[in-house]
Amino acid sequence: MTLQVNYGPRDALLVVDMQNDFCEGGALAVTGGSALVPGINAQIAAARDAGALVVASRDWHPVDHVSFDHRGGTWPVHCVQDTPGAAFHPDLALPDDAIRVSKATAFDADAYSAFDATGLGGYLRERGIERVVICGLALDVCVKATAEAARREGFTTRLLAPLSAAVDPGGADAVLGELESAGVEVVE
Repeated sequence: MTLQVNYGPRDALLVVDMQNDFCEGGALAVTGGSALVPGINAQIAAARDAGALVVASRDWHPVDHVSFDHRGGTWPVHCVQDTPGAAFHPDLALPDDAIRVSKATAFDADAYSAFDATGLGGYLRERGIERVVICGLALDVCVKATAEAARREGFTTRLLAPLSAAVDPGGADAVLGELESAGVEVVE
């Protein structure tokens, strides 16, 4: 999938949670997750070539995180700090200077957005970023929360829908509609 995005130095490409546990074979796999990697890599290259900032968020849970089902949470154990499941997909071409944002790092608090208690909004403003371009996993969970938060933080926000996959593909159109209603530009 080749999407044409005109990046510039006031843009940030935000790749959401392209981690092993969210791709095929992982603890909380999203169907089609691994297939997104080549297209996302093309976006990373285009962003870097244009002087845009590249940011990658990741779930980075402690061993006994509150979101895990054995603690009464919603999800199976996933993306535990320093485990293979928490690592970025091995084929994801993240440059060494990409900003890596870890979320949901406290035992007692969950976080879906890359902006939740990470300081990312302030950091992007300090760098002069005006527009955030988002893709990754999962469309109906962390990608949605991140796009909504980017808008609340005052950034022009663009979602690359073909480079995002949903836990529930049947609900993807409704999620995209909600994001458009929230002021997110959805590229399909």
